Amino acid sequence: MTPHLVSVDDIRAAQELLRDIARVTPIEPCRPLSAKIGGQVWLKCENLQRAGAYKVRGAYTRIARLSAEERARGVVAASAGNHAQGVAVAATALGVAATVFMPVGAPLPKVAATKGYGASVQLVGANVDEALVAAREFAEATGAIFIHPFDHPDVIAGQGTVGLEILAQVPDVKTIIMGIGGGGLISGVAVAVKALRPDVQIIGVQAAGAAAFPPSLRAGHPVKLDQLNTIADGIAVLRPGDLTYLHVSKLVDEVVTVTDEEISRALLMLLERGKLVVEPAGGVGVAALLSGVVEVETPAVAVLSGGNIDPLLMLRVIEHGLSLAGRFLRFTVRCADRPGQLAELLSLIAQHRANIVDVAHQRHDPQLRLGEVAVALSVETRGSEHSDRLLSALRSNGYAVSA
Repeated sequence: MTPHLVSVDDIRAAQELLRDIARVTPIEPCRPLSAKIGGQVWLKCENLQRAGAYKVRGAYTRIARLSAEERARGVVAASAGNHAQGVAVAATALGVAATVFMPVGAPLPKVAATKGYGASVQLVGANVDEALVAAREFAEATGAIFIHPFDHPDVIAGQGTVGLEILAQVPDVKTIIMGIGGGGLISGVAVAVKALRPDVQIIGVQAAGAAAFPPSLRAGHPVKLDQLNTIADGIAVLRPGDLTYLHVSKLVDEVVTVTDEEISRALLMLLERGKLVVEPAGGVGVAALLSGVVEVETPAVAVLSGGNIDPLLMLRVIEHGLSLAGRFLRFTVRCADRPGQLAELLSLIAQHRANIVDVAHQRHDPQLRLGEVAVALSVETRGSEHSDRLLSALRSNGYAVSA
């Protein structure tokens, strides 16, 4: 039997159900994006939602609609982190036992948070899809109710409340752009928005290394990827859901992709200019706008779907983003190993007003000639032009530089 689309009435009912559970998240103007696009861009801050992501909306809606007998059997879910936390929060609020299967490589803060919210956590598989298999097997063996992260009408209805809030907060919105993993969020938002404002453009964004929707839409049915390769673990899904594919194919206007490098730039901009901590999956809409892979009508709203980023990943993202912007430079200088040489080198760098972050002095590299030393440096600069001037100055002063 062909599944039916979720209705806007389903989403309105979910909104009432979530009234005392989900936060109506703020919507903030984004001046850097507005200046680049040439029109007003707003950020829907679901990174400030309970448990740090929109997922609690769908999880609570799904679990709250279980019968008393079903709740007594407990629930089970699979997730890289955000759905896990949403299920844990919702189950605890409703007095339901929850078991969550997470990939072995799931970020440690997400694992710890899921346990802290009251769920039992099992680490299984290399990705969400493998964890999903384990969760389904657990459900069959124990009778626990499986809470799918995206491919269920109640989950889609809960996520769709984000769309109702956007329409209330930005009544003249022309474009809404957000990330897609399995497709639950964009399905619900598209249902709500297209029912009330069919003129609004709905644009989905996937990480280039986890983009299952473009080939699926071309094929006319869900297509499974062979592998996943992206820092955006929250949207790293091998295959669209059957129900979410139906919604996306009928209601979403465009799906584009962004690279991990573009995601890094977006997260750095959000942190520096917006003072917002956002995880890679939550920043792909902003990445699409910054990189120019999509043209939008304004006012536009980019949904920041989550903020649960591993601090260690955040450090790498910041460094990588600074490097891409030409503001963080790593290079190695080979020079004569004589007293005072290092001081002269560092003095020259200081004269060009670059901030030295790290220095490593190496005498024992077999590639070095006798009497030669390698100095590896990390420096902060003001941008690509400043970096080029510094490297040029070093070379003109006789240093052998490899960047």
